[in-house]
Amino acid sequence: MASPRVSARLLLSSVLVLAGLSACAPIKDVRGYVPDEEKVASIKIGEDTKQSVQDKLGTPSSTAAFGDPTWYYISSEQEQYAFFTPDVTKREILAVQFGDNGKVSEVRNYGIEDGQVVALVDRETPSRGKELSFLQQIFGNIGGPSTSASPSGPGRPGGGQ
Repeated sequence: MASPRVSARLLLSSVLVLAGLSACAPIKDVRGYVPDEEKVASIKIGEDTKQSVQDKLGTPSSTAAFGDPTWYYISSEQEQYAFFTPDVTKREILAVQFGDNGKVSEVRNYGIEDGQVVALVDRETPSRGKELSFLQQIFGNIGGPSTSASPSGPGRPGGGQ
């Protein structure tokens, strides 16, 4: 029979191995509108209106700000391992475009492969002056000129109001 020390070590090591393996499982997060394929297929181009589309699919995630009126139904799925940054594994966008007569003119599906990476500009607007360190900000006024011209002032004996 194994000693209690060996049993405790074996139990502890097996618990650590199981905890380590469970940490490798990704955390999945689904957000947004996940369309029902039957409802999407029931949308008829030239027949359905905004009201009938809203009855079938619900309120859109977003609408076009300019151009042809288009409703977007957006969903995304991401996975996160432990404390790392989550990765988007799936993105679907259902775009329902309406014509001038208010009826559906086109239904399109976009995936993550249709997306484009937008490079953000990180330029800064220059400002006057200079950047001060933390210590310069704290001790900056020591030894500088006094703000009052005379020792008598408001709040001092003999000072004006």
